Amino acid sequence: MSNPINAPKFVTPQVEAMQKALTEIAAAPEGAPRGLPGIFYGDQDYFEYEAATVLRDAWHCAGREDEIAKVGDYITVRLVGEPIIIVRDESGIKALSNVCRHRGMPLVEGVGNAKRFVCSYHAWMYATDGSLLRAARMKNDGFDPKSCKLGEFHCIVRYGFIYVCVSDTPLDFDVELDGLNDLIGRYEPENYRLVHSDTEIWNTNWKCLVENFMEGYHLSVVHPETLHGYTPTGLAKKAASGKGFTSYNANYPEDTPSRGKGAPGLSAEERHRSTLFSVFPCQVVSIAASLLVSLSIRPLTSNSIQVKWTMSVYGDELDYAAVKHRIKLWEDVNQEDREKLEWMQTSFQSVHANGGPLAGPDYEGTVHDFLLWLNEQNNKYSRA
Repeated sequence: MSNPINAPKFVTPQVEAMQKALTEIAAAPEGAPRGLPGIFYGDQDYFEYEAATVLRDAWHCAGREDEIAKVGDYITVRLVGEPIIIVRDESGIKALSNVCRHRGMPLVEGVGNAKRFVCSYHAWMYATDGSLLRAARMKNDGFDPKSCKLGEFHCIVRYGFIYVCVSDTPLDFDVELDGLNDLIGRYEPENYRLVHSDTEIWNTNWKCLVENFMEGYHLSVVHPETLHGYTPTGLAKKAASGKGFTSYNANYPEDTPSRGKGAPGLSAEERHRSTLFSVFPCQVVSIAASLLVSLSIRPLTSNSIQVKWTMSVYGDELDYAAVKHRIKLWEDVNQEDREKLEWMQTSFQSVHANGGPLAGPDYEGTVHDFLLWLNEQNNKYSRA
């Protein structure tokens, strides 16, 4: 699929000034990092620039591989404005355009299983590999069924997650995540099985949730009842980072009971912590011995996002009651974060929302990593 947007036209004078501001923030002394001013989270012009550039060229998590375990299983998503069908056929998992090649009608919605995709408007029929099978009563000398195959996007599976990029020239995913396997590979994330999925709309900027999830500075303050007891702020430690990811360890107090054995290759330290990582730009994950929670962030506007969050478990250590308890816990945690982020979003237009100093590496070093990544992507499109 070709990119329909000429990204430079989105570089308005305001966006250009913000590009320069981001470069200055990224160049702050190593011991004195700063956060972004509020305008970066609230300006719609800047969001449209991000959508046409940074977000469009990146990889996005569409879900878990076991959501579409059988041939014909599909889920539908909208990524950076593109309606997409994620489907498993005989040859594997594909990301097809959810747009009929006749008049542009969406083919399916939600989730399901299908042997064929049939357009509800004029009954054009497509195979699960996207090829056109039938176009009823189509008489046109210029009509060539082979040229009417559904569009297809780049799609790969890593760690049990399905990733999609809508750009013709995606980033090299394995280069972006080089080093992540050393951090999470022993958990065997591809072997966790899905037990819960939910989708919500949050009234906040997409970057706010990435930053919030990826720092331990707020844990004891925002989550005193839900998280402080076993992942207190004081035990947060910065972990590995790479070209396209960052991470930190949320360590458990010594007297905290075991939360599961998990994969056989885990060390005692790995079993006694949650490792939180972000695959830039829009996925944040918490993985522990028995539990994996992922939030896939789908930017909608400068101040709204769709959040798909999934919970997966390793093996059979957690019974029904334990799983139910963990789901409720994460619902509460997400609600606590959502309330704070939506409230914060209302203040970004203030002249005093000018970006404050970030805490040290163990607390907000991951936020600094994210800002450095944003600036690196930003430099690809800057006129300067």
